[in-house]
Amino acid sequence: MAEEIARQAHKAATLLKTRTNDVRNAALKAIHDGLRDHKDDVLRANQKDLELAQQADYSSALVRRLDLGKGDKYDSMLQGILDVAALEDPMGKVTLATKLDEGLDLYRVTCPVGVILVIFEARPEVIANISSLAIKSGNAAILKGGKESLHTFTEMAKVINGVLSNPGFQIPPEALQLVSSREQVGDLLHQDRHIDLVIPRGSNELVRSIKASTKIPVLGHADGLCSVYLHSDADAEMASRIVVDAKTNYPAGCNAVETLLVNEACVKTVLPSVFDALNLAGVTIKVSEDIKAQFADSNLPLQLATPQDFDTEFLALTIAVRTVKSVDEAMEHINEHGSHHTDCIVTPNEQTAEKFLKGIDSAGVYWNASTRFADGFRYGFGTEVGVSTNKIHARGPMGLEGLMCYQYHLRGHGQVASDYAGAGGSKRFVHDPIDL
Repeated sequence: MAEEIARQAHKAATLLKTRTNDVRNAALKAIHDGLRDHKDDVLRANQKDLELAQQADYSSALVRRLDLGKGDKYDSMLQGILDVAALEDPMGKVTLATKLDEGLDLYRVTCPVGVILVIFEARPEVIANISSLAIKSGNAAILKGGKESLHTFTEMAKVINGVLSNPGFQIPPEALQLVSSREQVGDLLHQDRHIDLVIPRGSNELVRSIKASTKIPVLGHADGLCSVYLHSDADAEMASRIVVDAKTNYPAGCNAVETLLVNEACVKTVLPSVFDALNLAGVTIKVSEDIKAQFADSNLPLQLATPQDFDTEFLALTIAVRTVKSVDEAMEHINEHGSHHTDCIVTPNEQTAEKFLKGIDSAGVYWNASTRFADGFRYGFGTEVGVSTNKIHARGPMGLEGLMCYQYHLRGHGQVASDYAGAGGSKRFVHDPIDL
């Protein structure tokens, strides 16, 4: 069964990448309209999942991620589909052109990765995100949602499958396949002949388990352990706004701050304002021993942090705080304890900031800005397929570009290698760049 799913996806991918941008955009518009028209049905299904999650006593972070009806989350999901459709066609872009000889021209051209297996937990909006990015980029996608979002997943899948079954869109229905069985996932992870990339979105355990279970390249991040460093000259008001936003705007997000590093020179000048703002926002503050001692006379409910707290992704209104002596010590801590997702420095000093920007080994490094900006929608990608902390292929929020690779097109007029030096002939290559 899994092999057939993967084989069909591979066949669909070879067809989908030949469809024009207009055809792919029309399919996206239809998916948008279908999910818009069935919003009530999807949210009713989502409510069932929320009720079951609460009965199962799932974490508050997971429940927040699962809730598709909160605020403008559903409408933002729909808008993301239209935003992706409005983006420039990522396929067929020439990124290198070289004249090898007269009438023999080499081009490097962007093309889809092929077949992508996406495994996610709790976030039902991923279905819309991945579907739109996959179709726009010419990739086939196989999606597996977690049991927490089964009812929502099933309802959204029914809508999307109904749209793509319309032959008028010229999109192979197998280009988007949604599976619900855990056994199918285990089998799909062995289909390295037909599946080109696996993208897990979920817990650390999920990502690590998948990486250990497949030969297929895996692109994803296991943690979102982000840090903010307040340098000695940080502005107290700016620091407070950034830290509170990064912690409280969406605590369950992988781009929420978990660790606050404070230069010991500004513990008395900047930290009181930051602590007051965090306390007012209902954040549990865990501090190192030296900070606890310096705030001994404070009425703030500061808790003593353990070493483990600085390696913990809380995904809740909790933050770990410790002092450092310098920007170098801050960078050392982040590079050792962080997850290479997104980290920030707060300072007015450009030289210090540039040192931090270059020295932090993360996908996103910010100067005077909340870590919550680490998001494909905010980057202008329309939406994202996930966040990669890898150092090859794609890094950070992955939009269309992260789902593309490239191939070389050689356009000739009957030339053969044996006419050229290095293969027995005497002709020489000119290797002149072609103006793009």
